[in-house]
Order: sequence, then structure tokens, then C-alpha cells
Amino acid sequence: MKNKVTFIMNPSELGAGTRGASMGPGAIQSAAREKESTLFGEHEIRWIPEHNFLLDQENRFPHAKHIDGIVQIFDSLIEEIKNCQNRQEFPIVIAGDHSSGGGTLAGVCAANPGKRVGVIWIDAHGDLHSPYTTPSGNVHGMPLATALAEDNIDYARNQPAPETVQHWNALKNAGGSSPKIEAQDLVFMGVRDTEKEENAIIDSKGIRNYTVAEVREKGIAQCLQEIEQKLSACDLIYISFDVDSMDPELTSHGTGTPVPNGFTPDEAKDIILGLLENPKTSCFELVEVNPCLDEKKNKMAETAFDIIQEIVQKLSDVSWNN
Repeated sequence: MKNKVTFIMNPSELGAGTRGASMGPGAIQSAAREKESTLFGEHEIRWIPEHNFLLDQENRFPHAKHIDGIVQIFDSLIEEIKNCQNRQEFPIVIAGDHSSGGGTLAGVCAANPGKRVGVIWIDAHGDLHSPYTTPSGNVHGMPLATALAEDNIDYARNQPAPETVQHWNALKNAGGSSPKIEAQDLVFMGVRDTEKEENAIIDSKGIRNYTVAEVREKGIAQCLQEIEQKLSACDLIYISFDVDSMDPELTSHGTGTPVPNGFTPDEAKDIILGLLENPKTSCFELVEVNPCLDEKKNKMAETAFDIIQEIVQKLSDVSWNN
């Protein structure tokens, strides 16, 4: 069947370390309006209730900041993703910080019980920390650990309080399954800024990372062919795209944790459009646009919108295997 696209907007920034990612979805809409695009008027938009008021209160969870609100974000995302896929629609999630990725993936799994889900994580970071290992307490560094149900106790530096652990276990079990995915079904692209605790998981579980240099050396087409083969046993594919996977000198520093030497915007676009050729691809998410940090006005949001616009066009031409 052809894809009916639904946008799911998640303006939460509870998991971020800097403020402003909550304005990312709106900044992308503003970029569209500046171009006089009607894209967001042509498709249904579903807004996730945000709990950013918690940022105005004392944080009670130093090893997983505002995790109580993030549990509710996960639940809302799961419900929206399930509803969307049950209606045979293709969800494009536009979120604030990347903690949402765990909830979106939980939604894909909950909507497709018994199916094996592969994940392509296009990001500068590994996002494999847990409350036991985090150096910052920011949950946007933990979404893949929720999906893998990975505490990484062997590398623990923290002793999270019992209430934190309770909420953490709720994230790992969100949607009724844990773990959501196996490490062999996870592929990184562009990851280049990790800590030793994350490296231990990457090395022990053999998580494949296509570096920027490797993608350029082999070519995007060859890398995507290898990824499709690696994930060939999966029934569905979820793509999570953090804009910090791109080089901030070529976009802007309008994201919470920019890292040099990333993909060019054209490379990112070609990677994503190439991945969408696979009819198993069932969900796409874009995260971490932060206009408050953008030294080029709204450049990161404009770049993100350009990519989203081409994704929607691509999806109009590609059938979705649900």
C-alpha cells in the first residue's frame, strides 16, 4: 500500500541538558511557513502532551533527570504510534530531545507484537547510558539502553535511588516488552562521541557503527546495501535521526550537543532517502533541533525541514510493508 503520512509532534525537552529543544518542532514548522510550504497543512498532525512544567520544579532524580515525566512521554508516544500504525499510516515523529526515541521504538514494537524490529540510529552519540552509568543524568543519553534493557552494572558509577530505578524499569518495560530489540539488530551511523561505559556495550555486543569516514570511503549505496543485508531477518525498520549527526559547521550549532566532523546535509538526506527504499521501514523520527542555540537564525530547522520534505515525497512513491 502507499503511505499515508501522519506527523507526531513531541515537544518534550525533559531529557536534554540544555533548554530550547521543545521549540524544535515549532521551529521546523516556521521554516516551512517561511518557504510558504503547505506540507504541514496537507497531513494530519498529532501533538504529544508535554510535561516541560517539570523543568520549573526541583529535579528529584539526579541520575535520570525528570524521568517521572519521561515515563508519561513514553506512554503517550506508544499510544500514538500504535494508533497510527493500526490505521496503516506512516508516522514521522518530530521531537525535542532524543529521550523520545525509546518511546517511539517502544510504540513500534507494541504496534507490531511478535515482529522483529531493526533500528538504524543516525547520531553523533551512542545513547547507551543508564542511570547507573550516566555522567550527566540527562535521559537523552539513555534511549537505546531502555530498548536493549541494558543497565550496564559492570560499569556503574552511580547508585540511583529506588524511585529512580522504579521509573527506569518502567521505561525498559514500556509497551509490554523488554528488551525491545537485540543488539545485532541495531546499526549506528555517524556515531563519533561516546564514553567508556557505552564503548563497553558497543564492543561486547558487537554493535556495528558506520563512521562518517567509512560511509565516504565505501559510498552511501554500498553501506546501505550492507545494512539491508545485516537487518534482513528483521520484519520492520525504525530510523532515528538526530540532527547532531550532521557537521555543525555545515548546518549550525542549533542542537544540544553538536560534534564536529559529521555528515553533510546532503549525505544525511541521501542516507535517509536510501533507507526509505526498503519497504520494511515503518517509522522515522527526527530530533534535537534547538533554535535557542542556533547562531544562524533558524538554519538547523530549515535544514531539517528540507530533509522532511523530501522524506514525505519519497514516501508517496514507496509502498510500506506493514
